[in-house]
Amino acid sequence: MLGLLYDIHANLPALEAVLDDCPAERFVLGGDYAEFGAWPRETVERLRELDAEWIRGNVDRWLVDRADAPDEVVPMLDKAREALGEELTSWLAGLPESFTDGGVLYCHAAPGSDMTPVPTAPSDEDAELFLGVEAERVVFGHTHVQFERPGPGGIQLVNPGSVGIPLDGDRRAAYALAHDDGRVELRRVEYDWRASAKAVREEVGELPAKRIEQARFVVS
Repeated sequence: MLGLLYDIHANLPALEAVLDDCPAERFVLGGDYAEFGAWPRETVERLRELDAEWIRGNVDRWLVDRADAPDEVVPMLDKAREALGEELTSWLAGLPESFTDGGVLYCHAAPGSDMTPVPTAPSDEDAELFLGVEAERVVFGHTHVQFERPGPGGIQLVNPGSVGIPLDGDRRAAYALAHDDGRVELRRVEYDWRASAKAVREEVGELPAKRIEQARFVVS
């Protein structure tokens, strides 16, 4: 059994709630670990205690390469870099973009991109997004919206949702389990999101705090 944890965003209380709930002993960690939250270093250190495979998210890349980072997040990236230090910053930014294991492709967003979102419903984009993919299942995150659906050619598409900043209207921390019999189970966990939002507002800024509070992609 694998625990699939994506988009944690330095929300340590949400992560601890998920780990308390999760029966898995092995994990896949899907990117965006230490940015926009109040506990950057503590979150990464906690994750490094796990038996896990790591991949890099777009925001982990932005710690070093900010060419496509929105201006409004640059101060938040600076805070994360300062908290992490150069060694952890470089390590996160240097993680692999994806990996394949047992017929499953794990990536942060659509295959071949850490920024291209996968739609929640079948779309005309599907054929292009998954062109050349031979995996039976693709697991991705990035949009912070939890779902599972069929994709082109019978590929199973799984978004475990966001541990730290869900954006699907449900404030509970989101993750998924990949069972040994092939089933995928989408799970949600209660935690004190109000306390996390308060800490994020004080330590990082208003924007990520609002997103935690509203569980929506607010822009200001």
